Amino acid sequence: MNGTYAIGIDYGTESGRALIVDTKNGRVLATHVTPYPHGVMDKELPEGGVKLGADWALQHPDDYLEVLRRSVPEALRQSGVSADEIVGIGIDFTACTILPVDGANAPLCFSETWKRRPHAWVKLWKHHAAQEDADRLNELAVARGETFLSRYGGSLSSEWLLPKVAQTLREDPELFDATDRFVEAADWVVWAMTGTLKRNSCAAGYKGTWHKTEGYPDRGYLEAADPRLASLPETKLRGETIPSGTKAGELTPEMAQLTGLRAGIPVAAAIIDAHAAVPGVGVVRPGTMVLAMGTSLCHMLIADSEREVEGIRGVVEDGIVPGYFGYEAGQPAVGDMFAWFVDHAVPAYVRDQAAQKGESVFDWLGREAEAMAPGESGLLALDWWNGNRSVLADESLRGLIVGLGLQTRPAQIYRALLEATAFGTKRVIEAFEASGIPISVVAANGGIPQRNPLLMQIYADVTGKQIDIPAAEQSTALGSAMMGAVAAGIAGGGYATLADAAARMAPPVKQSYYPNADHVRLYEELYREYVTLHDYFGKGANESMHRLRKLQERAVESKR
Repeated sequence: MNGTYAIGIDYGTESGRALIVDTKNGRVLATHVTPYPHGVMDKELPEGGVKLGADWALQHPDDYLEVLRRSVPEALRQSGVSADEIVGIGIDFTACTILPVDGANAPLCFSETWKRRPHAWVKLWKHHAAQEDADRLNELAVARGETFLSRYGGSLSSEWLLPKVAQTLREDPELFDATDRFVEAADWVVWAMTGTLKRNSCAAGYKGTWHKTEGYPDRGYLEAADPRLASLPETKLRGETIPSGTKAGELTPEMAQLTGLRAGIPVAAAIIDAHAAVPGVGVVRPGTMVLAMGTSLCHMLIADSEREVEGIRGVVEDGIVPGYFGYEAGQPAVGDMFAWFVDHAVPAYVRDQAAQKGESVFDWLGREAEAMAPGESGLLALDWWNGNRSVLADESLRGLIVGLGLQTRPAQIYRALLEATAFGTKRVIEAFEASGIPISVVAANGGIPQRNPLLMQIYADVTGKQIDIPAAEQSTALGSAMMGAVAAGIAGGGYATLADAAARMAPPVKQSYYPNADHVRLYEELYREYVTLHDYFGKGANESMHRLRKLQERAVESKR
C-alpha cells in the first residue's frame, strides 16, 4: 500500500477492538473485535469456584492479551497493510481498572499462591464493593480540609484507585503486602507491549487523585486513613507518570511475534476510553465540549488553566491533550434510563403498535414524542435514575417525574426523560461557564447521537448551543490511533503534536443541530422549574430521596 498507518486499540468492558487507520486522512481500513473470554466476573473466580460478594466486578488480565493475539493480526490481515507500514500504536481503556502485580510486573492472579484470592484479580471500573472505603476516605478528607477533593466535585468514587486499594488492605492485608505495585490495566498492557511500565496522566489524574504539581494526596492524610497507606505513593504507586499519547516505549520482539507486527514500533502512553474520543472527534483546543453519549454521559473539555468548577469529576493537566487542562463531568444514566423505560414501563399496546408498523419501540416513541411542542407533555423529570454525578456528586439520589395524570401517555413520559438529560447537561455547562470557561459548541459522540435526532435537537434547544455530530463511529479507537501517530513523531512517519494529527485524521462533521429560537424560550421556562426541583431534592432542603433509600436498604436487609 505504500503509506503510513497507525493502530488504535480500544479496551471496553466486554471486549477489545483493534482499528487500523491511515495517518494521512483518518480513513479506517479495518477493525476487529475480540470478546473477553472470561467477560466480567461478578459471581465467582475462574479458579477454584471462589464466590464473590455483592458489587464485585473483576476481570482476567490475559483477556487483554487475547485482544492483542487475535484482533491485531486479524485487523492487519483485513487491511492489506504490511507490518512495516505501521508507524505507531495507541490504546485506550476503561478506568479505574486496576490490578496488583509482583516485582516482575506479573499479575498476582497468575500465581498459584494468589489465584484463589479475589483481590489478586483485576478490579474493573464498575467494581463498587469499595463503597465503605470511599465513604471513609471522603469523611476523613472533609474533616481534614483536604484541598484535592475540590478537583473531584467534593468526593472520591468507589470506582477509583484509592478506595479499591484501601479495600484490598482492609480485606486481604497479606495480599496487599505481597503487592509490589497497583497499576492501571491500561499501563500494564503498555508494559506487556514494551517492557516499560509508566503511568498515564489521564487515569492517574482522573481516577488516581494524582496531580502534576502536587502528586498524590499527602502522607498525613494517607497515614490517618491507615498507617500502612502512609508510603503508598513512594512504594506501591511509584513510577513515572507521563502525558497520555506521548511515547511510552517500543514494541518488543516477543510482542511483535505475538501480534504480527514489527519490533520497535512506538507505543503511546494509554488514555481513558471516553477521553480518547476528544481528539477522536477533532477537539484539541478550548471552546468545544465533547459529549461521550451511551448508557451514561461523560462531558469533557479542555482549557488553558485549572479552575474550581462546581461538581466536576476531575481536572487534570495533560489529562486529555498535552499542554492543556482536561475537565470531566458526567451524568450516570442516559441511554440506561431510556432503556429502563422501554424495558420496564412501556405498556403492551405500544409494543403491538410498533410491531404493526415494523419499527422498534424506540422509533415509535420518538415519532410520537417529536410531534409534541416543548412543555406539551405537562411533565418534568429529574434525570437521577442512577444518582447524580455532576454537579451534586450524590450517587444515592434517584429519579423523579412531576405532572403525571390520568391522561399521561408513554410518549409524553419518554419525551420528559429525553428533556431531563438535556437539562442535566445544561446544568453542567452552566457550572463551567460560571467558572469562566466558555463553551461555544458541543460535539456529541457515540451511538445515541447517530440514532436519535430528536434527542440532539432537544439538546440544542435546551442548551442554546450548536450540536455537532462527527462522522466517526469508533472515535475512541480513532483517538488512540492518533496518539500512536504522535508517539511515532515526524521522523517516524507520524506527527509532532496531537493537534497536527487531528488536523489530518479527525472526521468531518456529519450533521449539526441548531437551536430553534421559539423552543429555546419555552425550554428556558422549563429549565427554571428543573433547577428548582434539582436544588430542592439535591441540596438538602428535602431529604426524602435519602430517607427512602435507607428504608429500602433496611427492608432488604430484614428479608435476608
